[in-house]
Amino acid sequence: MAQRPKIVLVGQLLTTPWVLDAAQRIGVDVVLVPWTGTSVEAARQATAVTEVLPLDVEGDPDSALSALVERHRADPFDGIMAGNELVVPFTARAAKALGLTGLSEQAAAIVRDKRAMRRRLSEAGLEVPGFVLLERAEDWTDALTLRFPVVVKPVRGFSSLGVIRVDDKEQLEQAVGRTWELVQARAHKPVETGGGGGVLVEEYLDGPEISAESLVHDGRVRIGAIAWKGEITGPYFEETTLRAPAQLPTEILSAIEAEVVAAHRAFGVDQGATHTELRLVGGVRPVLLEMGARIGGGGFMHHFVQVSSGIDFAADTLRVHLGREPLCWTEETVPTGFVPRRETAENGS
Repeated sequence: MAQRPKIVLVGQLLTTPWVLDAAQRIGVDVVLVPWTGTSVEAARQATAVTEVLPLDVEGDPDSALSALVERHRADPFDGIMAGNELVVPFTARAAKALGLTGLSEQAAAIVRDKRAMRRRLSEAGLEVPGFVLLERAEDWTDALTLRFPVVVKPVRGFSSLGVIRVDDKEQLEQAVGRTWELVQARAHKPVETGGGGGVLVEEYLDGPEISAESLVHDGRVRIGAIAWKGEITGPYFEETTLRAPAQLPTEILSAIEAEVVAAHRAFGVDQGATHTELRLVGGVRPVLLEMGARIGGGGFMHHFVQVSSGIDFAADTLRVHLGREPLCWTEETVPTGFVPRRETAENGS
């Protein structure tokens, strides 16, 4: 009997099991590196998990990488994949060390750094909002050159944590201070090292928010779903409504697709799944906000892709990270329905 392929899944939360379910469906064994605070016993009992490596990726990534290399020498892995936003750079580094398919370390660093993303977009001729990087909280007055309202956010943030809309200069110092505290709270984490810290202040873009879920293999991009997130105006930016596929005119959908494909090229993202967030300025002009190089929503966006395009998104993402061509490249897929409205809690969960 042929041996089942083994993929290392780094930082996957057991509360979002869609990738694990996909591994079970396609006959892939998961070597799980659980995220901080996950019970090792619970991890061992999770779907498709055949081995658990309780490595401290967040606190001691160098030792975690050394342990993965040693384990790989004894019994080689066939792939490695990031299960959350924070481990994307570590996973790229590990993929290189293990000789497995993955993002380049440079691309992984870019998509974890909002300033770097904006610079790359601008260099590629794509629109970006005016922005200022603050490397100290007391430099908040540097952002007074921007047009209000503005949005304050961590350069290396995730989800909507620390993202605040500010309507006038009287609110700016306090907002920068609050976000700076969040940045500093994580600054000591070794997994967060490598530059790109600080606070970004950028001009607010008025218009509905859109997300695009894409699969990339050897540089080729296929967008599996474009979802409508509604009018998220702040002052905080929790997602409370998601709808897929987005009901938009064909020309706007085409413009979104062009923007997303161009962003992948600008960032050098050529393998795996991505979750891209955009604003439709004036309801018609897509402007990219950021990209995450993993399945969005901890894996939940797999469902949005499946209903929008019929692609088994989680399964094909696993295939890409195993060095295989995704099935959706060669097999016809058919949409299975739509998500008319998904209400989430105010914390985005």
